[in-house]
Amino acid sequence: MSDESTSDVLQGVLSRWQLFAIGFGAIVGWGWIIQMGYWIDAAGPVGATLAFAGGGLLVVFVSLVYAELVSAMPYTGGEHHYSLRAFGPKVSFACSWGLLLGYVGVVAFQSIALGVAVSYLIPGFRMFELWTILGQPVYGSVVAVGLLGVVGVTALNYRGVRPTAQLQLVLAAVVALAGLVLVTGSLTIAPQVSNPPFAGVGLAGASVVAIQVPGLFVGFDVIPQAAEEADTSPRSLATVLLLTVVAVGVFYIVSIWSAGQVLPAAVLGESPVPAAAAMTAVFDDPLAGRLMTIAGIAALLTSWSAFLIGASRVIFAMAESGMLPSSLATVHPEYNTPSRAVLLIGGVTALAPWLGSQMISSIINANSLGIVFAWILVSASFIYLRYDEPEMDRPFELPVGYLFGGLALVGSVAFFALYLPGAPSALVWPKDWAIVLVWAIFGVVLYSISRASTDAPVREETN
Repeated sequence: MSDESTSDVLQGVLSRWQLFAIGFGAIVGWGWIIQMGYWIDAAGPVGATLAFAGGGLLVVFVSLVYAELVSAMPYTGGEHHYSLRAFGPKVSFACSWGLLLGYVGVVAFQSIALGVAVSYLIPGFRMFELWTILGQPVYGSVVAVGLLGVVGVTALNYRGVRPTAQLQLVLAAVVALAGLVLVTGSLTIAPQVSNPPFAGVGLAGASVVAIQVPGLFVGFDVIPQAAEEADTSPRSLATVLLLTVVAVGVFYIVSIWSAGQVLPAAVLGESPVPAAAAMTAVFDDPLAGRLMTIAGIAALLTSWSAFLIGASRVIFAMAESGMLPSSLATVHPEYNTPSRAVLLIGGVTALAPWLGSQMISSIINANSLGIVFAWILVSASFIYLRYDEPEMDRPFELPVGYLFGGLALVGSVAFFALYLPGAPSALVWPKDWAIVLVWAIFGVVLYSISRASTDAPVREETN
């Protein structure tokens, strides 16, 4: 007898704090540890904080839309159900597949970044050159660390969302504590430096940073993926989502400002791990910088695990709806996880470390495009459902909802345009666009096979 069963029942076991930890950990990954210097050097400490405040406003509008939708439809798969109810299976597949590109991209990036982070901590760690990709060597030692991470994170998620969330809570606390130490140390211990508040011409530097901000907030939308596993009310679920976005915004802003007080912008910009360099300067001790790098690894692991949760739940929801093979809707009878979906994501992730760190930027660019595409369809779904189903039960209902929905939609479309040819941050051809095109073609083929292999219609959301 198989040790797995096919069921659409996932148990509500996650507390509000565990949901908050999943969302916070998903957003605050390794990126802020290594990108902080670039932000301050490009825009100045004040320009960078303004960029995060302004760019974060778009994320607030989108998160408000999510908050109402998740309170009305607290189902595993989140965006999949919103777009399915509003526009039907084809649009829902496009939304879910774009979201999966984003989530799988984050998980793949973290599997590569883990080995890179360890190589920062241990001099001479890069050993056993295997081959060269895009002119850069791939080292066996770095690949091995990435694969160990894949096995560990996948196994943890396979065995249950509750232990995963408990670990998320601990690691998120470590990350928050590291940020708090940096802030308080910069105020009370470290000698202050004088950085120009802005860099570049006027606010031009701030705009360069601002286009990265939505991608750095990606992760709050993981909370709706685990909605059915939440032991809380729909309204509380919406509140946790909004609280997560605000908390991360504050974390980013105070961390950037603090680093800009203790080191010159140029020094931070040249450092491979600027957050660690800032911590070293605060305490005048390299050990402090290493501890910050360890906190960065904790952030990396929280983001990795949270996006694996999100990706596996999207696959689970799509399989339940007949858009992917039904076997992917399997729930483990003991661990109560979408076990086959978790293993599938783990297997795909295991390919990433073999590509080397030179693929990180392309993976991030492609996955950001996928997530912003999903934001567009979610915002459109919100507006349509407000019009088509005004009587829908919405425990968390936005006042002037059309206004917030319109702001989220327009902002998401404008941001999506920044990835297109001719924009200052356009995706690079062929390596960035190749990832997007291959993923899109794979999705069309998989959807066609799934529909041809079953006589049942794709399940529609109903009132």
